[in-house]
Amino acid sequence: MDENEDVLVNVVQGVGLITLNRPKAINSLTHPMVNAISPVLTDWAADDDVQTVVIDGAGERGLCAGGDLVALYHSARADGSVARSFWYDEYRLNAQIGRFPKPYVALMDGIVMGGGVGIAVHGSVRVVTDTTKMAMPEVGIGFIPDVGGTLILSRAPGLLGLHAALTGATFGAGDAIAMGFADHFVPHASIAAFKEAVIADGVDAALAAYAAEAPASQFLAQREWIDRCYAGATPLDIVAALRAEDAGPATEAADLIEAKSPSSVSVALEAVRRAAKLDTLEDVLRQEYRTTCGALRSHDFEEGIRAQVIDKDRNPKWSPASLAAVTTADVEAYFAPADRELEFS
Repeated sequence: MDENEDVLVNVVQGVGLITLNRPKAINSLTHPMVNAISPVLTDWAADDDVQTVVIDGAGERGLCAGGDLVALYHSARADGSVARSFWYDEYRLNAQIGRFPKPYVALMDGIVMGGGVGIAVHGSVRVVTDTTKMAMPEVGIGFIPDVGGTLILSRAPGLLGLHAALTGATFGAGDAIAMGFADHFVPHASIAAFKEAVIADGVDAALAAYAAEAPASQFLAQREWIDRCYAGATPLDIVAALRAEDAGPATEAADLIEAKSPSSVSVALEAVRRAAKLDTLEDVLRQEYRTTCGALRSHDFEEGIRAQVIDKDRNPKWSPASLAAVTTADVEAYFAPADRELEFS
């Protein structure tokens, strides 16, 4: 097998090993990486000699920080075709992971955001550690939560998923398990030994030896005010409710939301609510592909990446500039059919 240098693939004792290998970029996903992983999973699904798959990231910083934003920015400035093609194949890979017929063990150590969530959380054995920093931070770059993330956000306890989606806030192992992004906690110091145990003894024995009690969920502890505030009909209602709470986490949440793209926050709220009524990961990914193409047509996606990644001035000029200025028609436009709808083979 020709190994893409950015993805290392190996089979050891019946365990298929995939390592994302762009440590300087926190293993951010590129289109060639997506196209390297998918055929490997197809082969392994049909190979009786491969019993289990383990995916992890090279280096100390994390599994995967998301997609390659610089490439997406340049595509957005051109005709968008490179970005659309990447997302099309990425979402098909997310679905492929979701229906993979064998144990798929994702080691979510360190940073796991955006596209990194997509290659991990649809697997069957999702492991977090005390260094896990997870987020769906898309609204901060004029984008919408994707990679099947809105499926999990929509099914989190109460309205915790809306809190994560609209603030883009980072959360740790306890919150990841509480919200349905992960299943097991293994201490960071044991993660290498855990991986070796999966290879030597199998998933169940490795979990029995190394899984521990996860830290308490901060989000669950705050669920009372989260459920109350995020029940608002519109983003404006939600921010007003947050501002009406005692100073502290609710005020911080309101500040976070108001710093994000008003369009993205408005669409993310609608996307998570619609995802709650969809039945399958594939259905949700089809909807996400529409909202993603909608973001690509918007002003805020290019501007958000410019401010955060290209110029790094951290001062995006959103348009519309406020939540009050975003119309129902603006939001609906993101859910319009894509020129080429996402399909699964």
